[in-house]
Amino acid sequence: MSCSVYMIQSLRDKSFYVGISKDPFRRLKEHNIGKLKTTARKRPYQIVYVKNYPDYKLARNHEIWLKKKNIDYKLKIAQLAPPARGGVK
Repeated sequence: MSCSVYMIQSLRDKSFYVGISKDPFRRLKEHNIGKLKTTARKRPYQIVYVKNYPDYKLARNHEIWLKKKNIDYKLKIAQLAPPARGGVK
């Protein structure tokens, strides 16, 4: 079963959130309606990075690694990544 690591950026304060999901664009909608306490106060968000993996374990390892990176590294990824489909919704 495939999973994706995604990174969203707050349009309010430009902070990042890294997560894992089978459907990152559905998950973005959940972030933007305030369903998750951890991201509700900084919404709206846009997806700035998505990387697909064939299984959960590989995705989880990448998610943990990416969460440890500093803001400058995440900004570089966001600038280099191609525009994600789905946008802000």
